[in-house]
Amino acid sequence: MLVIAAPGQGAQTPGFLAPWLEIPEFRDRISAWSEIVGLDLIAYGTTADADEIRDTAVAQPLLVAAALAAYDVLGVTPDLVAGHSVGELAAAAIAGVLTREEAFGLVRERGQAMAKAAAVTETGMLAVLGGAEDEVLAAIAGQGLTPANINGAGQIVAGGTLEQLDAFKADPPAKARLIPLSVAGAFHTVHMSPAVDQLRQAAAGIKPGDPAVKLLSNSDGALVAAGSDFVDRLVKQVANPVRWDACMATMAAEGVTAMIELLPGGTLTGLARRGLPGVKTVALKTPDNLDAAREVIK
Repeated sequence: MLVIAAPGQGAQTPGFLAPWLEIPEFRDRISAWSEIVGLDLIAYGTTADADEIRDTAVAQPLLVAAALAAYDVLGVTPDLVAGHSVGELAAAAIAGVLTREEAFGLVRERGQAMAKAAAVTETGMLAVLGGAEDEVLAAIAGQGLTPANINGAGQIVAGGTLEQLDAFKADPPAKARLIPLSVAGAFHTVHMSPAVDQLRQAAAGIKPGDPAVKLLSNSDGALVAAGSDFVDRLVKQVANPVRWDACMATMAAEGVTAMIELLPGGTLTGLARRGLPGVKTVALKTPDNLDAAREVIK
C-alpha cells in the first residue's frame, strides 16, 4: 500500500525548484498557479533567498505548488494521501476534495491570514528531539508553550512567544536536543486564532468533493470520508496542533508498505524511517528521484 505525503512549512530551501523547471509540464503548472496566488513562484523557487521564502504568505503557496506539480509529473496514484500542516491542501487536491484552483485560492488566504496573525506578537517554534515524551510535554506546558506538532519518532515542535521559548531553552527537558525552526510564527497555536475566521470565510463558497482515495487528517490521524468534514478540519487546524504521530499510526494500521514524499521531500520520510520501520521511502528532492519513486511500488 502506497501513501503519498506532502510536506509542510519549513521544508523549502533556496533554489529548490530550479532543476524541476527543466520539465516543461512542471514549469507550465507553476507558471499557471503563480497567476492564481498572485506571486511569481518561479522566481521564489529559484532566485529568492532564505528570508524571502520564509515569509508565510510566500512559503505556503510555494510549497503547495511544488508538491502538486511534482505529483503531476510523477504520475503515480496513491492508496492513501496525507499532508503535514499546509501540505494538507495539496493532499486535499490530490484526493479530489478540492480542485486545484480551490486549493490555491485557500492557500493564498491561509498564508496571508497566518502572516498577519504572526505579526501581532513575536512568536516562534523549536523542535524538541529525544527525551521522554511525557517529560517533554510537561516541560512545554510548564512554560506556557503549545506542542504545535507532535510528529512521532521522538520529535515534538513547541510554539509560543520568544520569551517563552527562551525560558524553555534555559531549562530544557532531560536528554532532549532543541533546534530553532526557520518559521515566521507559532503556527498551530492560539496565536493563529485570528487566521481561522479569515480562512473559514474563504472556504464558505466551496463545495468540496468526497475523497477519491483514503485521506488522513492532521487533527487526529483519522481517515476522513466526507470532503466537507475535511475542509472544516483544514480551517480549524490553523490554530490546533498537528498530530503527525497519529497519522503515522493510521498508516501502520492500514498496512502502508511504501511512502513517497512530494517536493521538497526529506522531512516526512525521515520521520517514517524511524516511526514506520520496514516501510520503503522515497523523498522527491530533484527530478533524479522520480524513477526511484515509481519503482518503490513495484
